[in-house]
Amino acid sequence: MATHGLPAWPWADTPAETLPPPERLLLDGIRLWAEAARRGEPPLPAPRLPFIAEGAGAALVPLDALMRGAGDALTAACPLCPRVAPAEARLLLGCALTQRGARREAFALLLHHLPPLAAQQALAAAIPLGIALAGAGLLLRNPLR
Repeated sequence: MATHGLPAWPWADTPAETLPPPERLLLDGIRLWAEAARRGEPPLPAPRLPFIAEGAGAALVPLDALMRGAGDALTAACPLCPRVAPAEARLLLGCALTQRGARREAFALLLHHLPPLAAQQALAAAIPLGIALAGAGLLLRNPLR
């Protein structure tokens, strides 16, 4: 499956504070989870506060599964980094595609950057993550428009 037809994603190397609120919440969750994992702490509780504050507590377990599925292939920036890293932008794109129902394209994107098993696990986690975020009224921007 080709990935060259996917749109250029605008979040790579942009200031994190300019992201729409759903993408910013997901980015913060990714970064907090990754930082806790780097420090050897349990990563699941790290993004709890912002997710619960936004009413998206149900998205925490799928986020944990997504991050575990992506494994070491995802290099997340520190929580206070001002710009979105390319790997983070790709994960945001994969989650947005999945939430909007373009799972085949999301899987192609993930396969382009992750080993096959990790891509499959990440997609399997991105589906309930997208559902949980949508249930909290947090819709990621549709990348195919």
